[in-house]
Amino acid sequence: MDVSEIIIPGDTPGTEWRLPVLRFKGSDPKAPKVYIQAALHAGELPGTVLLHFLCERLRQEGQGGIAGDITIVPQANPIGAAQSHFGELQGRFDLGSRTNFNRDFPLIPLVDRATLTEDLDDYPATDRLKRQLLHMALGADLVLDLHCDDESLQYAYIDETFWPEAADLAAALEMEAVLLSDGESSAFEEAVGFAWKYEVPGERQSRLPGKLSVTVELRGKRDVDPILAKRDADGLWRFLAARGIVNSEKATAAVFSGPAVPLDNVEIIRAPEGGAVLFHRNIGERMAEGDLLATIVTRPGQPGGSIELYAPQDGLILTRTSDRLVRRRGDLMKIACGSPSKASRRAGALEN
Repeated sequence: MDVSEIIIPGDTPGTEWRLPVLRFKGSDPKAPKVYIQAALHAGELPGTVLLHFLCERLRQEGQGGIAGDITIVPQANPIGAAQSHFGELQGRFDLGSRTNFNRDFPLIPLVDRATLTEDLDDYPATDRLKRQLLHMALGADLVLDLHCDDESLQYAYIDETFWPEAADLAAALEMEAVLLSDGESSAFEEAVGFAWKYEVPGERQSRLPGKLSVTVELRGKRDVDPILAKRDADGLWRFLAARGIVNSEKATAAVFSGPAVPLDNVEIIRAPEGGAVLFHRNIGERMAEGDLLATIVTRPGQPGGSIELYAPQDGLILTRTSDRLVRRRGDLMKIACGSPSKASRRAGALEN
């Protein structure tokens, strides 16, 4: 294993950020190359601990057990990890630009990859970080961006371009659902997909055999657990083995049996008013149209002081907020459904 650091100068005198990069050299130049990063939203740590155990196994295997080059960035956002406001980590948005750390990645054709690291001094630290992460990823064939949700099942966002070929990853990581995205945002995994789809500028490819760029949601923020992390690392190992990147005698792909639905089929339940939320259903439950999901106590003790929210259609509860004091229009749940939501949705990511 080769360990290096990318040093990102800060935007004020006397500051800099260090980005560790772990590389495992493969023995077969024809094998797929892999790039995996975690904690782009700095406080989302299930992926970081998964990679800790995966690297341990890769070191044990040695070069003879690794066919394809593997690049791992276990803590992809040192800038966000240092942001704290009154003792609360603020790792999702850059406090300087107010931009989500997983948005505004450059959308370029693959032929322009080298330009990402040219004239880096012209960019603020956050953009330097994004450009260097994207540059590393575009040197690979398979790209995994490990995130987590709030309270959540295991699921993934996968561009329709890579489906159903990516079902082997969903099965290996025992995902309970897949959300098929339209590739229309500037999130990291979609910026990777954009570069591949427009490898020839102006010519869009609809299928990319042998390629994969995916956002994996490893359950919830509090699911930082040694048993889960080792299980997920084993699952990721099975995926790498089945794709011929690591050597294994049991390199057979599992079968994904969960729902795979377009983003248009995701119902996002939002609070019509602020108040204390009482959930009647938990993540992982399947509910029918009209089932009671939550009660919001808006005016405690007063007549008519609560609002009840019901399921708009049948579906599987994927996520739930951990907050119990919610704001008006705050997100409460995501539900994967068999039919499109009646709520309008802009192309791109579900949330900011």
